[in-house]
This record gives sequence, C-alpha cells and structure tokens, in this order.
Amino acid sequence: MNRRNFLRLALAGGASLVLAACDMSGQETAVSEDIANIAVTAPEAAPRRADRAEATLVLDWVPNTNHTGLYAARALGYFEEENLDFKIEEPVEVDATSVVAAGNAEFGIGFQEFLTPALVQGAPVVSVAAIIQENTSGFASLKSRGISRPRDFEGAVYGGFGSPLELAILQVMMEQDGGDFSKLESVGAGAADFLTIIQRDVDLYWIFYAWQGVKADLEGIELDVAFLSDWGVPNYYTPLIMANSGMLGRRREIGERAMAAISRGYDFAIANPAEAAEMLIQASPEIDVPLAHASQLWLSPRYQGDADRWGRQQGSVWGGMTQWMLDRELIEEMFEWENAFSNELLPE
Repeated sequence: MNRRNFLRLALAGGASLVLAACDMSGQETAVSEDIANIAVTAPEAAPRRADRAEATLVLDWVPNTNHTGLYAARALGYFEEENLDFKIEEPVEVDATSVVAAGNAEFGIGFQEFLTPALVQGAPVVSVAAIIQENTSGFASLKSRGISRPRDFEGAVYGGFGSPLELAILQVMMEQDGGDFSKLESVGAGAADFLTIIQRDVDLYWIFYAWQGVKADLEGIELDVAFLSDWGVPNYYTPLIMANSGMLGRRREIGERAMAAISRGYDFAIANPAEAAEMLIQASPEIDVPLAHASQLWLSPRYQGDADRWGRQQGSVWGGMTQWMLDRELIEEMFEWENAFSNELLPE
C-alpha cells in the first residue's frame, strides 16, 4: 500500500476501519548477512532471554527512513539477543491501526492524528514510542509560485483528499497568518507522485519533508514549505509505534523485549546514519539509494530531538492535540488521552 492510498483509507474511513476485523499476511524482508561486519558504534548488547517468542510489526507504507531503526535492530541481531522472532510486514489494503486493533499484529506504525479518533471509539491500541519528536510535515509549493507562507495560499489550488482534518489544519494556518481560508481551492489529488502533481496540476501538497522534501532537493527542485509547527498547529507524533493493548496485558514481556531491541536500533541509526541507511537499503532493494542516504542524514538527528531518549512521549503533546481536534469537531468527545500512550516499555 502506498502512502497516498493509506491516507485515503485513514482520512476517508477514519476510525471505523480500526474496529473491523481484518486479516494480514506478509513476508519478512531478508537482510544481507554482510551488514553484521560493518564497523560501527552499536549500543551495548542486552542479555539473551530464555524463552523464544514471536511478534509482528506492520508498517504504514513501503520501507523508508521512518523505519530505519527497525531494520537496523534486525540487521544487528538485537531481536535475536532478545530471543525474539520479529517480523516486519508491509500493509496490503488495510491500515496498520486496524490490523493491530484486530490482533493480527502485535505492533504497527501509526500516526497520532489518525490513532486519536480510533481511540475515541475504543480501539485496543496504545502508542509505545514516538519515532520522531517533532512533526516534520508541511504544505509544499514550487518556489517559483511565490507561495512562501500560509496567507499566500489564497487563490492557490491544494491537492489532497478534502478531509476534515486537512481542511481544519489549512484553515488554522491561514487564519494564523491573516489569510482567508475561503479563497483556497481544494481538489482531489489521487495517488499521484508528489513531484509530478506539484509541477502539473496543483499549487500545494502536504508532504513529509524527510522523504518528499529531501527528494525534491536531490532533484534540484526548489520548494517553499509551510510547516504545521510554525503556524498554529500543535505538535503531534507522526509517525509512532503502536501496540495491541490486549497483548501487552497478557504478555507484557513481549512488548518490553521488542521495544528494547527497537530502541537500540534507533539509537544506532541516530549515531550512524550512513551505516543505518545501508541496512535499510539491504532490506528494501527497490528503494532509491541516494534518497535513502540523504533522507537518513536529514532525519537521524530528528528522531530523538531534544527528548532525553529516543521514543519518549509527552502528555502535553497528546493532550494538546486531542483538545485541538475536539475544539474543531474532528473527534466527537474527549477521551482519557493519558491512556493513549505509554513510555513504560522503553528501556531506561
């Protein structure tokens, strides 16, 4: 499932998908054994666990630099050190939140803005780590269009899905900058490639800078990007790692072992971006190699940001975004957002 199709499901179907039963199948991508011979700085080995266990994580999209820590953990043997048979699977036509909520995978990659409506409806899922501390998404336009800030969106054409979430974010950003939201035209963008559609059909497009923005840089395409965090939208965790809460209740040690290995993988990627990018490339040979390396260099220092360790989540982020969504009727009611996340599975 590509990112645009995932967003179509998440934005159009919302939390209703999450509470439906779903089946998932996939294959774990092989990693070349020669990666183990790379001379790099790796976190200290953990003691091996006695009992063998299995767990599956389903991705949100095709492998990319948001996922590098997972593949680094596998390539470096961190899951094996936890005596854990850990499978990483790509999604098919059901989003990862639905798969995890249905109990068809123990873990998944999700997004706070989509997980929140599912939690309001009672989905048995909990966020266990923030992959990136700060939201790196924004609305991009070609620099030649002269759309350098949200008030310049007036008269522009935005390519998206027209979901309430998108439109609420755009309205807040434009009004924060003194713009008139009613003067922005929103059209369906489908699943087109970002760099194709932005040069041909629309003026604005919502991107994750770590991948699409870096790709534009590599291709010499100059962009203006209005980041959400700069224009009145509270920070939220996108992406994050989530787990089935029922599984954690029954076998908490699986969560602890998996997150111990995953945390070490992201710590490795933070300290060794070039080597970690090679591990991602080995796991996903079809990936754009120059883009993987450039994206990793951009993203590695942003994984942990100013947090005291990778993965740490703050109640202020969950509470702030939940209230923001409630105020704009993006969720029907307040829920106990304090239970939406946990830092307890992260190693000390």
